[in-house]
Amino acid sequence: MSEEGPNMLTGRKTALSENMLFGMGNPLLDISAVVDKDFLDKFGLKPNDQILAEDRHKALFEEIVKRNKVEYHAGGSTQNSVKIAQWMLQKPHKVATFFGCIGKDRFGEILKKKAEEAHVDAHYYEQNEEPTGTCAACITGDNRSLVANLAAANCYKKEKHLDLDSNWELVKKAKVYYIAGFFLTVSPESIVKVARHASDKNKIFCMNLSAPFISQFFKEPLMKVMPYVDILFGNETEAATFAKELGFETDDIAEIAKKTQNLPKENTKRQRVVVFTQGKDDTVATVGDRVTMFPVLDIDQNDIVDTNGAGDAFVGGFLSALVQEHALEECIRAGHYAANVIIRRVGCTFPEKPDYH
Repeated sequence: MSEEGPNMLTGRKTALSENMLFGMGNPLLDISAVVDKDFLDKFGLKPNDQILAEDRHKALFEEIVKRNKVEYHAGGSTQNSVKIAQWMLQKPHKVATFFGCIGKDRFGEILKKKAEEAHVDAHYYEQNEEPTGTCAACITGDNRSLVANLAAANCYKKEKHLDLDSNWELVKKAKVYYIAGFFLTVSPESIVKVARHASDKNKIFCMNLSAPFISQFFKEPLMKVMPYVDILFGNETEAATFAKELGFETDDIAEIAKKTQNLPKENTKRQRVVVFTQGKDDTVATVGDRVTMFPVLDIDQNDIVDTNGAGDAFVGGFLSALVQEHALEECIRAGHYAANVIIRRVGCTFPEKPDYH
């Protein structure tokens, strides 16, 4: 960050401690399979999209598990990001905390086990009315169409979980907060409570536009949280939809970033940072009063296994540098590294250790 701007991210490395990074969202089990265009057409899916499952997708979940090469991975956008952040940091364990709702079932047990293996301090609200949520990742080439059946994830209750003293203590311990826009469909009141806390205590609250449908159909809750957002993430499609919904009347991504940065903000001690990724094209970010382009790492098309989780990984890498109070440029570099690792693998999975310096 330039000297003249508010000193949001200093270059100083802080000692890391447990629960410094807090995430809350929809814990889902990803069911990933390579499909063909006929499969997408049959269920009316776009090759590269994220949607919530409707009744017409019921059969999709039954069919996808019968595919010959189906993989199960712990998923859910925010959970992916905090896991990647923890992986990038390695030690101490449990720097990252995660809240979300699961069912009392086999899939829920898998999510608990996977969170533990990733050394994330996951505190799930467990209920037995709905089964653990799933997300069908329909892979074609380097596109991925995600269909989320939230089920239990949709049952998160502020008063039954977030408001409990033992849980709220964990929220208070954090310095950096991250919640994907997807959670706006579940518990906007939980998001506002966390965002207000961050703003009041001059801590960093980050959010993600997550998918075009969030700006289109959940604009009201999104804009209620926006004044508390210190760092906003999104990709080029989400940025364009957001701009359209807000009547920015521009499709220039740098201009959209600037206009988004200038939206009303509660905590004026921190200037909002807006970061838009664009797949293989440059990442666009507001640096002080300027908009800067950051090229991504080169990768051979043939090395891309699937892009599912690339955006989540970018945020995870970014957050790992952010909790260490690194400069914005360094946070983006860490984000690019994490995304580059994840697209070489199926789903949002990673090798044992990062090779990042």
